[in-house]
Amino acid sequence: MKPAIRLTASATSALPRWLLLTICIIFASFGLFGRDPWKNEDAAGFGVMWTMAGGTTHDWLMPNLVGKYITANGPLGYWLGAICIRVFAPWVDASNAARVATGVLFCSACAFVWYGAYLLGRRPEVQPFKYAFGGEPEPRDYGRTLGDGALLILLACFGLAERGHETTPQLMQFMGIAMLVYGLVRAIDKPIQGALWWGLALGVVMLSSGPVLVGALLIGTLVMLVFAPETRSRWLLVAGLPVALVVSLSWPIATLHLYPTDGVWFLDQWARTSVSAFAGPPGSVLRYAAKNLPLFTWPAWPLAIWAWMSWKGLRRAPHVAIPLSVIVPLLILVIVQSHETNLLFMLVLPALSVLATFALPTLKRGTINAIDWFAVLSFTILGTFVWLVWLASMTGFPAPLARNLARLVPGYVPQFKILSFVCAVAVTVCWITLAHWRVARHPKVLWRSVVLSSAGTTLMWVLLMTLWLPVVNYSRTYKDVAQQIAAHLPVDYQCISPVRLGDAQIATFAYFGKMHFSFNEDCDVILRQDTQDYSEPSPMSNFAWKLVWEGRRAADRDERFRLYVRIDRPQPPLKKRIWHKRPD
Repeated sequence: MKPAIRLTASATSALPRWLLLTICIIFASFGLFGRDPWKNEDAAGFGVMWTMAGGTTHDWLMPNLVGKYITANGPLGYWLGAICIRVFAPWVDASNAARVATGVLFCSACAFVWYGAYLLGRRPEVQPFKYAFGGEPEPRDYGRTLGDGALLILLACFGLAERGHETTPQLMQFMGIAMLVYGLVRAIDKPIQGALWWGLALGVVMLSSGPVLVGALLIGTLVMLVFAPETRSRWLLVAGLPVALVVSLSWPIATLHLYPTDGVWFLDQWARTSVSAFAGPPGSVLRYAAKNLPLFTWPAWPLAIWAWMSWKGLRRAPHVAIPLSVIVPLLILVIVQSHETNLLFMLVLPALSVLATFALPTLKRGTINAIDWFAVLSFTILGTFVWLVWLASMTGFPAPLARNLARLVPGYVPQFKILSFVCAVAVTVCWITLAHWRVARHPKVLWRSVVLSSAGTTLMWVLLMTLWLPVVNYSRTYKDVAQQIAAHLPVDYQCISPVRLGDAQIATFAYFGKMHFSFNEDCDVILRQDTQDYSEPSPMSNFAWKLVWEGRRAADRDERFRLYVRIDRPQPPLKKRIWHKRPD
């Protein structure tokens, strides 16, 4: 049964293009530049890109972090970042250059989400009730309004703010899944074109993730073709699947051709890692997902559930079946993960936003007003809090906030940046203007219920990345520690053996400290992380270890790093070997 949707043409007035693009660009650009790589995944992903950019073909085909192989994902997500480092490195530092790729992928995903919702919104089965004397919206205008709604819902999702600005392969996966949704929608009216987009998307996801994720998405599509007759197209299998195979096999074939021995080992580890990542579900993962997934995907998930309930008579129609064919497999993967992580949460958002936008025409006025007032109150309060904390850091007033900030980030020295301050004031004024427009004019347009949510999320992100950026960067970077360690390294050391160091730490230390790590040989320097009072390293034959530095990040009380240098033990004169000396 189709819901009774009664809309006039004025309710589908398109959101001004300049406003939609402004919100999207502001959201995407702030937080990309002017900061260091952050712990954990952001710095680790950048480290692989940086290694690629300065490495050989071997490094490009088998992603590694200064020699440590990274087999959790394929190389495509790293390639784009490495290319940006090579292109933009003469003008900006490598970490900022790598995030150019992040911005491009994020905006591309937004475009696919908008066009997918737009095409679904033009279909006849979702059109509003036709009045006897006209006045209902045209299918094109209705589709544009739903496209605007889908994009605004995507930007409003809480978890996307940070994850959408990191240098990780998940951004390429995010874009690939958005492309996949668009390809399935496009295949309804243009079968060959849509099938090619769908096949390319599967290949992109394969090269940036692993076979399990692609297999889940492929199964979701096949199930959809069985249960949703209007989505059936033989071209998905005839044209799309070959494209997916060609793209997916291009990297393994090139790797095996150029590096047969190493390639076999790396590809085997890549496939094994992909499978072992979904060996759950342990109870802790289920509890983690139940606790964090609703907040990460807010407000998309309640709107998506409402859309599914409202269109109960058309659940096999494309506007419901296509998003569900992506959402359901991804949710299954989320709950069978082997470890607690939210990296997969972001991948659900493109399809979830497309489904959620079809809740907008069915919402009652009271529900819309409740959503708007919740957004106005919550984001105004949160924005005020951000301003107060910044004021406390600069002036010491209010005193309680200043004391709490000093306790949370000891050693932080406040910085006033005029450009950041101006941007924060400008976005705050825009928020006040938009909230006043909504409260004073009571607009009837369909997208009014989500524009405040997306604008509020954008407000919070911009305030955090302007007013709070120095303190956030201070609390999440290893730059200072890397420079301290580098200052205590012997001038003539050969290599460093990392002990209990995470990928983010290795990447940051190598980048900022110019450190040379080795993972397969005995080195004359040990750098290790201790979360408690571990004993000194056991002495090796003919050598002893000397602790030359010990420290931690000022903002982290748990981590502690120790640097040991190997020293020769005194030996009897008869055991000295002159031939050990390097000839002149």
